[in-house]
Amino acid sequence: MGHFSKQLVEVPRNLLRRTAPEQAGLFAGLNPVDYNLKDPLPLWVIQVVIIIAMTQLLHMILGRIHQPRVIAEIIGGILLGPSVMGRIPGFQNAIFPSSSFPVLILTSTIGLVLFLFIVGMEIDARVVRHNMKSSMSISAAGLIVPLGLGAALGIPLYHQFVDESVNFGYFLLFTAVAVGITAFPVLCRILTECKLLDTTVGAVVLSAGVGNDVIGWVLLALAVALVNASTGLEALYVLLTGIGYTIFLLYPVRWCFVWLARRTGSLETGQPTTSMMTVTLLVVFISAFFTDVIGIHPIFGGFLAGLIIPHENGFSIAVVEKLEDLVSVLLLPLYFAFSGLQTNLGLLNDGITWGYMFLICVVAFFSKFLACGLAAKLTGFNNRESSAIGALMSCKGLVELIVLNVGLEAGILDTRTFSMFVLQAVILTFITTPLTLLAYPESVRVHTGTVTDKPKRSLQGGEESMVGSAAPTGNDEIKSRFAVILDKFEQLPAAMTFTQLIQSPSQATPTSSTSSEEQKAAIRQRPSPITVDALRLIELTDRTSAVLKSQAADFLIHNDPILGVFRTFGHLSRISVATVLAVVGYDDFSSSISKHALDSQSQMVVIPWSRIPAGTTPTEESGQSNTTHNPFDGIFHKSGSDDLTSSIVTSDYIRRVFATSPVDVALFVDRGVSAAAAFTPSASQHLFVPFFGGPDDRLALSFVVQVCMNPNVTATVIRTFVIPDTIYGANDTQTRLASATVDSLVWDHYTSKTDHPEGIASALKRISFHEERTPHPLHTILELASNETRRCSVSSRTLIVALGRSRRMATDSHHAELRQIAAENGSPLNGEVPKTFGDVGAAMVTVGINASLLVLQANIHS
Repeated sequence: MGHFSKQLVEVPRNLLRRTAPEQAGLFAGLNPVDYNLKDPLPLWVIQVVIIIAMTQLLHMILGRIHQPRVIAEIIGGILLGPSVMGRIPGFQNAIFPSSSFPVLILTSTIGLVLFLFIVGMEIDARVVRHNMKSSMSISAAGLIVPLGLGAALGIPLYHQFVDESVNFGYFLLFTAVAVGITAFPVLCRILTECKLLDTTVGAVVLSAGVGNDVIGWVLLALAVALVNASTGLEALYVLLTGIGYTIFLLYPVRWCFVWLARRTGSLETGQPTTSMMTVTLLVVFISAFFTDVIGIHPIFGGFLAGLIIPHENGFSIAVVEKLEDLVSVLLLPLYFAFSGLQTNLGLLNDGITWGYMFLICVVAFFSKFLACGLAAKLTGFNNRESSAIGALMSCKGLVELIVLNVGLEAGILDTRTFSMFVLQAVILTFITTPLTLLAYPESVRVHTGTVTDKPKRSLQGGEESMVGSAAPTGNDEIKSRFAVILDKFEQLPAAMTFTQLIQSPSQATPTSSTSSEEQKAAIRQRPSPITVDALRLIELTDRTSAVLKSQAADFLIHNDPILGVFRTFGHLSRISVATVLAVVGYDDFSSSISKHALDSQSQMVVIPWSRIPAGTTPTEESGQSNTTHNPFDGIFHKSGSDDLTSSIVTSDYIRRVFATSPVDVALFVDRGVSAAAAFTPSASQHLFVPFFGGPDDRLALSFVVQVCMNPNVTATVIRTFVIPDTIYGANDTQTRLASATVDSLVWDHYTSKTDHPEGIASALKRISFHEERTPHPLHTILELASNETRRCSVSSRTLIVALGRSRRMATDSHHAELRQIAAENGSPLNGEVPKTFGDVGAAMVTVGINASLLVLQANIHS
């Protein structure tokens, strides 16, 4: 019976023998550090806290240089072991006594079994099919050459360091596997950190890593079977039983599992039920138990169980999401800590040992790097791509740690050779990321269109011809193509509201108050329909579920609920909707948006945010909802205490979009319809536009004119002239003259209401233009906006404040008056608000104007 199985059998026996403690805990003098076989929990918790704290601290430091979490876990285990902290007098015996190892081994083994189950789910045949020829060549070269050199390396190591009682052949087999295997799970995380999952190199490395990993596990299973068997015939029985069990698991058991998943509805919805998760976990541990009792390590059972989990409808992703945090945060670090406790770098205490240490690193790295790099070169990759592939395939990490621990447990490796190989794994894993970035920088990468940044477009039936006809019309006043960004479900109401706002008059449903003449004029106004290109962003993290999502992007685009709802809305609203899905890192959201805007030839990027909690209505005093639903909600409260915590991350993301977008940008914060308008079928929308001048305000004015071509929309535009007694920052005469001239031309163009196309002329009839002269422009605008909110409330209309974001190239600044308004309202001015919304938008937020905000910025790169 295997070690893991024996531990499982002993657990109920220990529980039955357990009696009530004689002492009453701490108050009776109990020391939780003293290990008690009948109550091991206190010391185990202390060990877990120390291990997790050490791992998280190291990951915070090493993550800044793009090192995967496994590096922090391995180094953390070494630091906690006899190499560093074990040298502190009493530390090892107090915190990690040898008597506590059985509990630590059991919990870490459970975590390892679950982790290998997740690794098995990561292996998808669809990944291998991509770039089949290249990946097979690289995988074969990355196995044959390293296995041969690894076995050759084992010969001098055996004679120099290993006791003669150890079987020579078994030792060579273990060293060959340790050198030849590639750490596929760590490889996925490094590709994520280096942003290579959507490149040709990343796709080929993933495919080659899958084949390399599977064959490596087979060889390791062979090695374990040979070690555990007392005779060659017994080893043959073990191998045949293992092969038979694998076939049994991959076919009859998998068929039954898929049938049960369909029967429970789990496969159809992509979400496993509680009973399905129960069956899944039972399959995992029964499989681990079986492979353990026949003489193979229990991790193979967990790995094989992962292979039978179906990938349809995102079922495997949902299973991973339910397990990965518990495994990666709690259980897996225990395994690395236990490995570290058995690693003693103090044994590497002479020149011969360090010489062999250097030899191990050289052989392990160059056998992979040269073999895989040359194979990549022969299959058509250039020098940089081949070097990156060779560097990535030389990654070791977690998988080699598992191999080494199996060898140590089987007595094939002693502590010295184990420590040498562990240090080699740390070094090779550590250098993988910098070598890859050096060989294959962003400037030379070739991106594919199948995984992340360039997903396939999915169009509604019959929409493709409509999209082709929706090219810019040549009229700068009319925008016909919009890129709507969706990364959260809560954005859908705002996206729908904005899309209805911009729909063409022929698509709009007029209210009962719209005259027949207005309807006829509105239908004739646009030469092309509105087209919306929706970009669905999914954050790519170092979680396994995120990696699986990146591999299943082609599937997700057709099954994502956010895109599904928005597509249906577009169909019902007779608006052409094209959808694109990208799985990218959060820091790459802004660059992905810019790329999408260029690829889709959009004229404006729209970032929607909603604030309409279900079942809530605005309060009487402030007109604000009682609960919040998105990161911007905190800044709509007069108290500034929540501003930084609730909006700083989102504000940074929005500002990066404003700074990098190659086209105009609109940030639409939808605060929901009023209680009265919610039950009024003919309710229309009214826009309030403060016009101070500058390119952003001019964009806001022209866009509102376009929106008012919809017969259901009206607008009020206020232009302010600042009386000179208000003191602002100085501007040179040329800037003042240029800005005032362009502003006046635009204003006169629209207020003249003559010589306009029919559609524009119809829109101008629904817009009222006013001019105000005031020494306090923000105060005046806020007062007028408050009056508009009251009028809209009475008439059951929804109010939207449309404004320019910045005072770029404008003659005046509002900073001083904004600070005054914040002081008058008794709330500190959060710096994130004006940076995101601009001074005018920040003033609206500060006083709590009960209206949605449409903040526009003209293309800063034009």
